[in-house]
Amino acid sequence: MLSKVISAVCLTLWVSSCAISAAEDPHMARALKLMSETPLIDGHNDLPWQLRKQFNNQLNKVDLNTLDTTHTNIPKIKQGKLGAQFWSAYVPCDSQYKDAVRQTLEQIDVVHRMCQKYPDTFMFATSSQDIRTAFGQNKTASLIGVEGGHSIDSSMGTLRTMYQLGVRYLTLTHSCNTPWADNWLVDEGSDPSEHDGLSPFGKQVVVEMNRLGMLIDLAHVTVKVMNQVLDMSEAPVIFSHSSAYSICQHKRNVPDDVLKRVQEKKGIVMVNFYNDYVTCSETANISDVADHFDHIKKVAGPDIIGFGGDYDGVTRLPEGLEDVSKVPNVVAELLRRGWTDEEVKKALGDNLLRVFTEAEAVRERLTNNKPDDVPIPYAEVKNSCRTSHGYPDVEEPTGAANSLSTLALQLTLALQALLLLSAL
Repeated sequence: MLSKVISAVCLTLWVSSCAISAAEDPHMARALKLMSETPLIDGHNDLPWQLRKQFNNQLNKVDLNTLDTTHTNIPKIKQGKLGAQFWSAYVPCDSQYKDAVRQTLEQIDVVHRMCQKYPDTFMFATSSQDIRTAFGQNKTASLIGVEGGHSIDSSMGTLRTMYQLGVRYLTLTHSCNTPWADNWLVDEGSDPSEHDGLSPFGKQVVVEMNRLGMLIDLAHVTVKVMNQVLDMSEAPVIFSHSSAYSICQHKRNVPDDVLKRVQEKKGIVMVNFYNDYVTCSETANISDVADHFDHIKKVAGPDIIGFGGDYDGVTRLPEGLEDVSKVPNVVAELLRRGWTDEEVKKALGDNLLRVFTEAEAVRERLTNNKPDDVPIPYAEVKNSCRTSHGYPDVEEPTGAANSLSTLALQLTLALQALLLLSAL
């Protein structure tokens, strides 16, 4: 009870300070007004990963009203006027071929439980209409994006199951190749290309995501994969947390030719706030972030821009954007630079709502298509942690028991040889 009182007092003080600063800064006053009319939809926040790292997902030990070791908590969300958030269900690449699916399900679970624990703040959302409904109720629409194709373990059934649990985008790779797609480190030269972009199964995944209505996130893939997906996807694509390569030449950012193709595809690039992607250095400020918004608008127009802060997933953030409460500072800066109200509203949420609505429309058009149940070839996923059940032409390894039997046999034969030698 005390924590809620403290939170309410802090929020009241912040609102008072905002009123004073807004009175002093007409751009901030206008920014806050626009954010009260159009939901700010952020494409990527790693708070669920912080809940795992810091508390092993033990939400009973956490109070999001007072948590002060993250970029995100409830008072900061209210201060930042966060209308909708794609929470990242992320697990590291070292879980690939091991327990990635289990860990991802646990991250999906923690988002569901977060919404259940704080129903006055969060509304679990799975559709564009849910975002609008939550905004009308003054709640933060809470959606799930799975960050990394390794989380589905090359399984269409797992992809579909995650969709049923509320996942509405999949980032095709994180910072490792999957058995069916190359990641951005290939372009950097630190990982070898394994598939020349997407493998045939990777293309199956894209088609199945279109059928489901799951957004395809290209934030961590190679340029080759970006173009392959743009060639074949029937629905608009997203970059949930990437910035402009021409401003900061980091391989996680989006080159101009791809920005133009995203425009043609009517997709969206949601600008990342991580200093390394903003200035390619350890320091950055609000103006540097706004430069990315300006550049994307200049190259491909205002219809493909969004916000993808990457809060709680990065170690360095621009001065003035230290946590989610500070996002209105970017909006005020865009207005200061001459952005119109309509352009700002597009970037805040209208663009993402349009993309999401179109993906849902594609799903409806494909509703009579059968689910893809052709599995990935076993040779492409064979490893010591995977069985071959269901692959009729593959002899199933007999496992550890057989290995132990073989070892016992070898020891027995060795012992018999030693006894034979001693007898001689």
